[in-house]
Amino acid sequence: MKLPVLICSVFLLLLSVFALADDMRPFERMDVFELEWVSSPKVSPDGRRVVYVRNSMDIMSDGKASRLWLINSDGSGNTPLTGRDTNESNPAWSPDGLRIAFTSKSDAGTEVYVVWVETGKAARLTQLNRSPKGISWSPDGTQIAFSMLVPEDPVVLVTAPEKPDDAEWSDKPRVTTRLKFERDGSGYIEPGYEHFFVISAMGGTPRQVTSGDFKHTGTPQWSRDGDSLIFSGNRNDDWEYEFRNSEIYSVSIKTGEFTALTDRNGPDAEPVVSPDGRQIAYWSIDDKVQTYQVSKLQIMNADGSGKRELLSDFDRSISSLVWSRDSNGVYYQYDDHGDTKVGFTSLAGKSRVIATNLGGTTIGRPYGGGSFSVSDNGTVAYTHVTPYRPGELAIVDRRRADAEVITSFNSDLLDWRTLGKVEELWYKSSVDGRDIQGWVVLPPGHDAANPYPLLVENHGGPISNYGPRFSPEVQLYAAAGYVVFYPNPRGSTSYGEEFGNLLYHDYPGNDYQDVMDGVDVLIESGVTAEDRLYVTGGSAGGIMTAWIIGKNERFRAAAVVKPVMNWISKTLTADNYFQYANYRYPGQPWENIETYMKYSPVSLVGNIETPTMVMVGTADLRTPISESKQLYSALKIRGIDTVLVEVPDAPHNISGRPSQLITKIDHILAWFAKYPSE
Repeated sequence: MKLPVLICSVFLLLLSVFALADDMRPFERMDVFELEWVSSPKVSPDGRRVVYVRNSMDIMSDGKASRLWLINSDGSGNTPLTGRDTNESNPAWSPDGLRIAFTSKSDAGTEVYVVWVETGKAARLTQLNRSPKGISWSPDGTQIAFSMLVPEDPVVLVTAPEKPDDAEWSDKPRVTTRLKFERDGSGYIEPGYEHFFVISAMGGTPRQVTSGDFKHTGTPQWSRDGDSLIFSGNRNDDWEYEFRNSEIYSVSIKTGEFTALTDRNGPDAEPVVSPDGRQIAYWSIDDKVQTYQVSKLQIMNADGSGKRELLSDFDRSISSLVWSRDSNGVYYQYDDHGDTKVGFTSLAGKSRVIATNLGGTTIGRPYGGGSFSVSDNGTVAYTHVTPYRPGELAIVDRRRADAEVITSFNSDLLDWRTLGKVEELWYKSSVDGRDIQGWVVLPPGHDAANPYPLLVENHGGPISNYGPRFSPEVQLYAAAGYVVFYPNPRGSTSYGEEFGNLLYHDYPGNDYQDVMDGVDVLIESGVTAEDRLYVTGGSAGGIMTAWIIGKNERFRAAAVVKPVMNWISKTLTADNYFQYANYRYPGQPWENIETYMKYSPVSLVGNIETPTMVMVGTADLRTPISESKQLYSALKIRGIDTVLVEVPDAPHNISGRPSQLITKIDHILAWFAKYPSE
């Protein structure tokens, strides 16, 4: 090679390296619109293919798009299932693996569709007047079951006078007598009852199987002979007030006759029938009336006899049960130390971990989630998450340990971003010496020689957990130059029943000190400094944030997002108002006003000196907007620097739409920037 050509080649190589370095920038707010993630992976019976939901953000509609894709288990042949340009969800393979049923919107509403996999031809099976849910195939593949609302007439107390022609009168009053009549995120619940239907897999007229003024929800399971549906519900006369109780039932497809297979004070839920049809697995809780209990794996014969518990000493809640093809074991999902896993147990109780890092479907903060499915030959398809990638599709076989991630939808974006490094942190609680787990996210370009401003992000629930999972919100905080600390204090799940139940009749309680102990550890380590502290959190995290600034003046600024400020008003106005008494505090609010007020952050507002942003969605029914206004109004009266940010039409999931996620973080960062630490 001639020297001038060599020099030119080296120069071009250096230019490309410099260009690559220039393109590596921190995660930015508009990057939120570029994220994609996998959900609902369903592996075919033979294990060769996986149908899954490919989710993305739609910048024009400010929403989320979901399309079904089909991929070979080795990662090849990734292609859209139908090519339809509308949202698709709830895929389910036929038993022979030749068809896939799913739900999707049409001009008439949400319907049930079937696609023939080899030809790619799809057909709409239904023309329903309400949206179907929980579709499942009969064992012989000839029928499909689903649930759907059967509406009833609303309550009418009076007959209005007849209005004159062309007169414009106000709408009639809405009257309700139901215990549960509204739901955060969807508003007023249409009167009626959920029932199960069956329809021919070739289409036709759906036939209602269940009856009575009861709600029959979830995905119905078929008996092996196809004569019955197995499901979890509550058909007791007092079902509306027994909202924590459920039983396993069987209903005859032909006669509609019901048989109760369980009888427990507490939930018996998520039944799955073994492939040989002889047994049913489900999870249960014997209701002890406490804040948190772990769910237990149960097995019974198909007729309800021979009940027994598996994994009695396993101190984690299990869910998402799947039988092995030989009917000799059960797969299950659980959270352990902030990590969601797939486990497997034989009927003899011998268990092991099949997969870890399940999740990546909660786009926002680092919560759990995700799902998995299992083929007849033991191939497991699941959503795989890391601190640096949202959910991708992974494959693992229970006979070997190594999982293979077979999609990479975010490489075109995140390979070109410098993300904040996520590190695990364990420390001791000063209350009782318990081990507390949290995570620290360092800003891009972090210099360990210098202390950084610390942003504490408190999780919601409080019966929930954060973990080492991708979070655009946390990455945006880190990109703004903050070290982010998100802990799992006492009351968090994935650490066992005793740890999760430490907030029983004591919330907020020593979870406050667990958070502050973590802050002290980070100050002592030199990661941050005493004069560089900021704090935020939403829902239960908003409660914790308000509690923290009511207990101390260590933080330069706070952002309290969708909090509960007053447990009396919250307990009697939220969409789930009837679920708190005794499980959270003894008695109803009017029976125990002193205790309810003792644990209400509004009782501490007289102590708050921290500049505080209060943020809430105007459509929030879970922590109603009046809760946030109590904090804002109290601080305004006291002359504390405060601002109220109301996100239009946002429910409790205040960052459910991409632009809402962005504006939430923008406002918090702008507020903190008003009170710089240097």
